[in-house]
Amino acid sequence: MLIEFSFGLIFWMTVSFLTVLFILKKFAWKPILGALSERERTIEDALNEAKKAREEIAAMSSRNEELMRDAREEREVLLKEARDIRDKEIAEARSRAKVEADAILSRARIDIQNEKMAAITEMKNQVAELSILVAERILKDKLSENAAQQSLVDKVMTEAELRKS
Repeated sequence: MLIEFSFGLIFWMTVSFLTVLFILKKFAWKPILGALSERERTIEDALNEAKKAREEIAAMSSRNEELMRDAREEREVLLKEARDIRDKEIAEARSRAKVEADAILSRARIDIQNEKMAAITEMKNQVAELSILVAERILKDKLSENAAQQSLVDKVMTEAELRKS
């Protein structure tokens, strides 16, 4: 069999192991521990930076939410102002339109009244002309005789004397 206990083999293996251990401790142990320590520090720094980045992202998120809330509030204020201005402009336009309509209606009424008065005056003039024309024709017919003319003149004179007295 291959496995046999030999004191010499164990001695030389122990010496070899201790020699390798001494050489590793003297030359390799410090650089390995330094590299491990450096690696640990690098990982810790990366974790700290990640934590800071998360905190900054949370702060930015909260600032963004606050900015969005402020922007929404400002938008609502601007929309309310715009609606108020629109309503005010509409009310002013309606009042101006009402004033103009009232003025136009008033002028139309005055024009209608003036036209009515002009038409009445024209009608009175035409009636007067027709009355005079009718009276003239009637008088011509009735006063075609001298006796009728004399009788009319006497009657008018008598009425004129009665009015004087």
